[in-house]
Amino acid sequence: MAAPAADEGRRIPLAAVAGAHGIKGEVRLKLFSDTSESLARHSRLFVGGAPRRLLAVRDAGKGAIARFEGIADRTAAEALRGSMVEVDRADLPPLAEGEYYHADLIGMPCVNREGCALGSVVAVENFGAGDLLEVEDENGRRSLIPFKPDIADLVDDHIVLDPEFLA
Repeated sequence: MAAPAADEGRRIPLAAVAGAHGIKGEVRLKLFSDTSESLARHSRLFVGGAPRRLLAVRDAGKGAIARFEGIADRTAAEALRGSMVEVDRADLPPLAEGEYYHADLIGMPCVNREGCALGSVVAVENFGAGDLLEVEDENGRRSLIPFKPDIADLVDDHIVLDPEFLA
C-alpha cells in the first residue's frame, strides 16, 4: 500500500523518550518496533517536534538508548521525557504487496461486503496475537475487530468488514 499524497509531511512515531540515561545527554527510548534498527535507518528524525540528527542508538532490553545532536547533558535529556521520536511518513521504507503501516489504516473507511458504510478505523492494536482494528461507527460505538482474512480485508483504500464482528 503506497502512502497517499495527503500524507506528505505527516509524521509517524517510532519511539517515545522515557527519560535520561547517564550524564552525557543519552536518552532511554520506548520503541514502537522490535529493534532500534527502525530508528537507525533514518537520517532525519523529529524529537518533540524539533528536527534532530541521530548520533547513536543501541538496543537496551525492551527499549533503546539514543543520543541526538544538540542534547549534550542530563538536563537536556530529561527535558525530552515524554517526547515522541517521529519520522516523516514519506521517509518510511516502501511496502511489499499485502503489507501496511498501522498509521495508514487510521481513518480508513470500513464497509460491509455490499459496500454500505459501517464506520472507520480509529486505532490499530496488537497484543501479541495479531492486529486488531478499533472501528467506530456513526453513533460513536467502538469495536475491536481481528484483522484477519474474511473478517476484515484491506481492499484498495478501505476495509471490508464482516458486520457480525461489530459490537
